[in-house]
Amino acid sequence: MLLLLRQRAKILTKQAFTFPRARTNPGFFSPRISQVQWRLAPSTTTATTLEPSKRLMGEPHPKSPASSSLTTAVPVFLQPEAEQLYREVLTALNEHNVSYAIAGAVALEKYTGIWRATKDLDLFIESSNVRKALNHLRRHGFRCEILDPVWLAKAHRGEYFVDLISGMSNGVIMVDESWMKRTQPAIIVGVESRIISPEDLIASKLFVTRRERFDGADIAHIIYRTRGELEWERLLELAGEHWEMLLWALMLFRYVYPAHSDYVPTTLWQDLLSRYLQLVQQKDPNAPFRGSLVDENMFSIDMKDWGLEDLQSGFRTRRLRKQATRDHDGGPPAKRHGQSL
Repeated sequence: MLLLLRQRAKILTKQAFTFPRARTNPGFFSPRISQVQWRLAPSTTTATTLEPSKRLMGEPHPKSPASSSLTTAVPVFLQPEAEQLYREVLTALNEHNVSYAIAGAVALEKYTGIWRATKDLDLFIESSNVRKALNHLRRHGFRCEILDPVWLAKAHRGEYFVDLISGMSNGVIMVDESWMKRTQPAIIVGVESRIISPEDLIASKLFVTRRERFDGADIAHIIYRTRGELEWERLLELAGEHWEMLLWALMLFRYVYPAHSDYVPTTLWQDLLSRYLQLVQQKDPNAPFRGSLVDENMFSIDMKDWGLEDLQSGFRTRRLRKQATRDHDGGPPAKRHGQSL
């Protein structure tokens, strides 16, 4: 059996590795401006009887199971206070030319049709623009804070808030200018906005693999509902050396939707599986322990009690040093962790 697998791997590595060009699937998303114009629900009417024109969506950080894990095809309607906050934030950022990509439940609905109740709006933004965005929002009366300088800041008003996300909490995948260039136009709460691309949305979920929050189902739903009409080269580019996490997500998709494995290009299956076969056949005693990149809490015993390397700490430290260098060269020092602005 092992001999057959080795022969198969040699054949695959000789084949040209090309992807079909991404096509636009008009049944799910298109380059035209998406009209996401939410209508407030009358207090005496149920969500199932309302016109589908003002609905809710959001999230890439841990939330309570009630708000983050339950999905539905029935529209979830936006509260007036949330609508006002989202409109003011988007308008302020547009006025001051701060680039952003709307993600979370808004993007999930756009690419899958799934609705998810939330109290926040998720905006992906380059780390170099976080301070600029917070300063403008503070002038508009928002309470702003940086919860984690590696990836997360917030703007609050009442019980609703906006998350400004500059990457993944483990420091592996970070938002850069290319994410902004790939956004798609949309109208959110009456404001011309930009939504994250489906490929970047998938990449942002590759490492959301915690005990309390797992986004593998979101990735599977995006692939299924777009029929795999994605720019797969972009996903490989973003996954980089962590392509095994992409393969893991694709294996889950194949398990969940076995009749639709063709939504993932055959050449991609061949490339990733041949790479994986080579890895398992070539033992590397110096390969680093990577559990902390998946979840530093579930794998804390490995580092604290068994003496294995904390790889996440290294990624985060490099991100912080890079930000500190940028701040030193181009502006005042960054606010400290958790400090309100």
